[in-house]
Amino acid sequence: MMNEQVINYIESITKKRSPLLTEMEQYAQEHNVPIMELVGIEALLGILSIQQPSRILEIGTAIGYSALRMAETLPESEITTIERDEERYGAAQAFLTRSESGSRIHTLLGDALELQEEVEKHGPYDAIFIDAAKGQYQKFFDLYASMLSENGVVYSDNVLFKGLVAEEEIEQKRIRNMVKKLQKYNCWLMNHEEYETSILPVGDGIAISKKRGERK
Repeated sequence: MMNEQVINYIESITKKRSPLLTEMEQYAQEHNVPIMELVGIEALLGILSIQQPSRILEIGTAIGYSALRMAETLPESEITTIERDEERYGAAQAFLTRSESGSRIHTLLGDALELQEEVEKHGPYDAIFIDAAKGQYQKFFDLYASMLSENGVVYSDNVLFKGLVAEEEIEQKRIRNMVKKLQKYNCWLMNHEEYETSILPVGDGIAISKKRGERK
């Protein structure tokens, strides 16, 4: 993970966001809503700009910040995003309707593990972004990776969990259990027979998983 000084430096030279995005960042901070760290999302957007996905599935809308950032960066993309918390879903709806890019974002309310049929209607997806309940990452991956297009990529956020995945002893039981699940997920990803995975130590850690293709 990058040290605080480097993170502050990158943030200081990062292009300023629009007033709406700045308002969303402030809302997230005031209401304790987890959104991607600035350095992390800028890295993700850079990679997506190279990939140029036409259809994106996001698991974990929160207030719509990441979805809107992706929509603004990729003006040809359509984004389907899922949120199970009604309050956050309502906040996302309110924010997204204030942006022209919001018209390309389809928000679904409900548990991502129960919306497979609805999600499939908007697919297949060139990119899947997992940023929801950390303990369910493998289930999300198993459920939705089948909806990837031929050259599709799965992006998993928070896989380094503030660097705690590298810690040997964690006192708090709830955090310790979460870390164990993420460690298990990371090992599973890195050893997956069908996907090639790299983990970038930016933001809170982003795993990038791409289909290996058929082996001869």
